[in-house]
Amino acid sequence: MNSDKIKLGYDKTSQRALLHATGVTNKSLERPFIGIVSSFTDLVPGHVDMRSLERQIEKGIHSGGGQAFIFGVPALCDGITMGHIGMHYSLPSRELIADSIESVTIGSALDGLVLLTNCDKITPGMLMAAMRLDIPAIVVTAGPMLTGRYKGEKLTLIKNGFEAVGCYAAGKITEYELNCFQREACPGTGACQGLYTANTMACLCEAMGVSLPECGTSLAVSGKKKRIAFESGERIVELVKQGISIRNILNRNALENAIYADMALGGSTNTVLHLPAIASEAGLVVTYDDFTEINAKAPFISAIQPSGDYAMEDLEFAGGIPAIMKTIKPLLKDNITVSGKTVYELADEGYVSDPEVIHTLENPISKTGGIAILYGNLAPDGAVVKAAAMSPHMKHFKGQARVFDGEEGAMKAILAKEIKAGDFVVIKYEGPKGGPGMREMLAPTAALVGLDLRDSVALLTDGRFSGGTRGNCIGHVAPEAYEGGPIAFVEEGDYIEYDVDKKYINLLVDEKEMEKRKAKWNGAEPKIKTGYLAKYIKQVSSCREGAICR
Repeated sequence: MNSDKIKLGYDKTSQRALLHATGVTNKSLERPFIGIVSSFTDLVPGHVDMRSLERQIEKGIHSGGGQAFIFGVPALCDGITMGHIGMHYSLPSRELIADSIESVTIGSALDGLVLLTNCDKITPGMLMAAMRLDIPAIVVTAGPMLTGRYKGEKLTLIKNGFEAVGCYAAGKITEYELNCFQREACPGTGACQGLYTANTMACLCEAMGVSLPECGTSLAVSGKKKRIAFESGERIVELVKQGISIRNILNRNALENAIYADMALGGSTNTVLHLPAIASEAGLVVTYDDFTEINAKAPFISAIQPSGDYAMEDLEFAGGIPAIMKTIKPLLKDNITVSGKTVYELADEGYVSDPEVIHTLENPISKTGGIAILYGNLAPDGAVVKAAAMSPHMKHFKGQARVFDGEEGAMKAILAKEIKAGDFVVIKYEGPKGGPGMREMLAPTAALVGLDLRDSVALLTDGRFSGGTRGNCIGHVAPEAYEGGPIAFVEEGDYIEYDVDKKYINLLVDEKEMEKRKAKWNGAEPKIKTGYLAKYIKQVSSCREGAICR
């Protein structure tokens, strides 16, 4: 075992003495050492109840014959970091998490890991570390939050929190109703109720075979989640004994299966950042081309918020990821999973109990997948759009640019009702370097929806969007403005045109004019010059490459 480095031989007497000081017995020294990587924190709703899951995992590890050690990693809530300087740290925290796990795992000579996670950047950060280390690992996601209730209506954070701000500004709801939504939209623990980034990544972990069956959608408040946590603890010991590392499971087939599931579910656009980053840790390559190719072959079959009206609890009760995998099985590649069963075996066990929530391949919501990649003179390296969450008649649009050098200016103009039908809001200098940290633009996109501009206004940015964003929102524009990409040279009043079906986005300005604008550009100053983000700016790559640090 890897842990023999600190357990065997007379020369390791001091290491054994220190382990005894933690409570490890002589008999336990013979067991595999399993790290429980916990992202517990009192600050994040999806993580506040992880202490009970830690206990269940620990019990499972000991029942399976292992010795458990819990250690922690940082965890941020994107909803709480939204709209202020904190959001600059959200995406960069993914790298901190990966580096922290690498440091503790190698430094402590652990044999395997159970990754206890839930929210947005924590899950990919943990997977990046596991792939980098290439040891046995299993993911336990803490589960989705239940919907709230107000006067018999289901409430969710995005619709009745972020979008409610725009509704209030438009006079469509009262201050009393706004306060009711504030109190009732998030009734307790769990990842926010729609198919946003946290729940998308949870579903994809199951689709990739690195979580046990039904883990992706089992609810945070359920005994089922606790049972899965216990079984994951037992199972990791078996994986260590069998010598099955995460790269044996999370291979090219698994990554392609994840993209198929992502397209079928209409998942968060953040997966276009995270899957390439996870793959890169094992020397695998996932590109925009993979998403484009699979988009054409993978139908969109389940309209969970923000792409539809259903919540994660509806997907869970309709059969969860096993039912999704059963439905799209003809598109998938067989592969091993942490459960010991293959993808096809697990798909065969799935059952669709609500065909309104999970459509068939023959009767999809859309024949093409929920995420599309656009190219053109405005985005030579690509741009990403959640097609499933767009207004149907806005799949093709030409509008006049309203240009802002950052989210704050755009948000101020939107709430001041300065944005009108036909406008194309452009928010630049929000990319991985320019942001820095590629902030999510949920606040402005939600405000546009609340102001009834979803069907008449588009938004473009070199930043990114929350998985909860809906509307005509195109992000991840590459190259970014900070690097001198074409988006840097968009000016007020320019016309921009895109077509999602034809996969293009173009700035309608002639080349001579563009050359004049480029000649005047003197580059961009970093917005933050000290601390972690100053280092991040120097290391981070293009969003097209997953915004990984080199």
